[in-house]
Amino acid sequence: MNVRFSRLAIAFISSALAVTTAVHAQDAKPCPNALVPDHGKSMAGKPLASPAATAEVTLGGKKVSITYNAPSVRCRTVMGGLVPYGKVWRFGANAATTLTTDSELKIGDLTVPAGTYTLYALPAAAGTPWQLIVNKQTKQWGTVYDEKQDFGRTPMMFTALPKLQETMTLSFEHSKGKKAELHMRWENTDVYVPVVAK
Repeated sequence: MNVRFSRLAIAFISSALAVTTAVHAQDAKPCPNALVPDHGKSMAGKPLASPAATAEVTLGGKKVSITYNAPSVRCRTVMGGLVPYGKVWRFGANAATTLTTDSELKIGDLTVPAGTYTLYALPAAAGTPWQLIVNKQTKQWGTVYDEKQDFGRTPMMFTALPKLQETMTLSFEHSKGKKAELHMRWENTDVYVPVVAK
């Protein structure tokens, strides 16, 4: 009798769980911003969560490039959440974001000799300037940050995007001669800094 009761109880609980799961599945709404990036795939052919990307520009005949991994919003609060204000951020995902320049550069108010560097950022709430950090350490994981190796920091300008940008991008824009702007766009944020080849 006890065995039969136990079987009935287990069957009842299993049915209840199945119904509850089905109800929650019907109530769950897909994230409208969960757009799958189309610029990178894993070995299995599936999109990478944060695919590799590159930003390049030629200034005064010299190449400047940035390699990074591009994270996506995926229904998360990014600025002030996933990317906290007032804490150093890797300026991308996965491995450290790398700047390589064949020319001496003026990045904002910072003079950077030709070479290879890591870029970090110090995010800030709207109304307070972000800081772009140029660091001399290279080839480390993005979360490995040694402030003692900072080459320097420079303020970035901020503007709000008119609509949500799902996947983060770094890009050189408005390039002409020796001048360009480096933009970081993600979620509703566009921060940028002038870049000039010396």
